[in-house]
Amino acid sequence: MEIRELTDSERILLAEELWDSVVKNNAEIELTEPQKMELSKRLAAFGNDGNLGSDWDSVKERIVTKK
Repeated sequence: MEIRELTDSERILLAEELWDSVVKNNAEIELTEPQKMELSKRLAAFGNDGNLGSDWDSVKERIVTKK
């Protein structure tokens, strides 16, 4: 059977099963050097900014009121 023959729901379930199998094996996914640099840059920016963002209730309210 081809993956394209699966329904959207079946493909999502398959992707979840694949992801779970990676997590179950405690697989470590190595980051590339550019990814590490970007993460460091973002962490530094967060540390300098100090803005923790919005709490869930505020985010949910903004989403709900946009409808």
